[in-house]
Amino acid sequence: MLKRLFIAGAALAAATAAAPAKELKAVGITLGSLGNPFFVALAKGAEAKAKEINPNAKVTAASADYDLNKQFNQIDNFIASGVDIILLNAADPKAIVSAVKRAQQAGIVVVAVDVAAAGADATVQTNNVQAGEIACQFLSDKIGGKGNVVIQNGPQVSAVIDRVKGCKAVLAKSPGIKILSDDQDAKGSRDGGLNVMQGHLTRFPDLAGVFTINDPQAIGSDLAMKQLNRKNIVITSVDGAPDIEAALKGTTSIMASASQDPFAMAQQAVQVGYDIMNGKKPADPMILMPSTLITRDNVGSYRGWSAPRS
Repeated sequence: MLKRLFIAGAALAAATAAAPAKELKAVGITLGSLGNPFFVALAKGAEAKAKEINPNAKVTAASADYDLNKQFNQIDNFIASGVDIILLNAADPKAIVSAVKRAQQAGIVVVAVDVAAAGADATVQTNNVQAGEIACQFLSDKIGGKGNVVIQNGPQVSAVIDRVKGCKAVLAKSPGIKILSDDQDAKGSRDGGLNVMQGHLTRFPDLAGVFTINDPQAIGSDLAMKQLNRKNIVITSVDGAPDIEAALKGTTSIMASASQDPFAMAQQAVQVGYDIMNGKKPADPMILMPSTLITRDNVGSYRGWSAPRS
């Protein structure tokens, strides 16, 4: 009797160990805007990883255009089509929670990318605190630890809040640096950076440096400086976008950008989602990817967002 029980138990254990992994059949991706190269690279990275897991996997990327209602509809469409994983770049990280719950109730794994989203199974994003730290450490070093500085803020999502937090922590170490403004929202865009910087340049005749929360704002800020004939102001930012590569190689006031890697971010997000599908939850659901500082000195060797990937 004991022998039969042992054999039966061993057979059950073997069957359990040999249970096949769930197949990844479909991934849905809803992103801020597919007009932004960052999100294009993110979509490509997700597709590459999904096809690596299953060459027949279907990957659908949709542009929410920062519209919450549009994103709700996209998630509902993904639920109706029966995707296995949703990668979510939330238009509103808190208000999106009801859609996240609907997807999870349908058995879909939801992984937030780039910014946190309430209720998501996991989040994969750049270590934005560190990105702000290294960009502003460079800024501080470049101006010799003294002078008037502006922090050009942006939409209040987790990524932006963390970048500003990291920047402030570094600048606070230099008592010779005075932050003149840190609350102006330049909308994450080139036009926003141009408009806000024009205001700052008008208000502050003595300005040594500017930290912008992303590269489009940095490029807009540099344009404002040219229009108002202001020089000797150091600009640093976060992203490592294609436009910033050209700016760092050209005649601009932009001196550094803390890079992100949207392609690798999306690959990691798909892998994490696939693992969760198969019962392997990450030890920490918040997965932070390190940022690297791109400067005029090393931009020539930088592998940017649009670089060929294997």
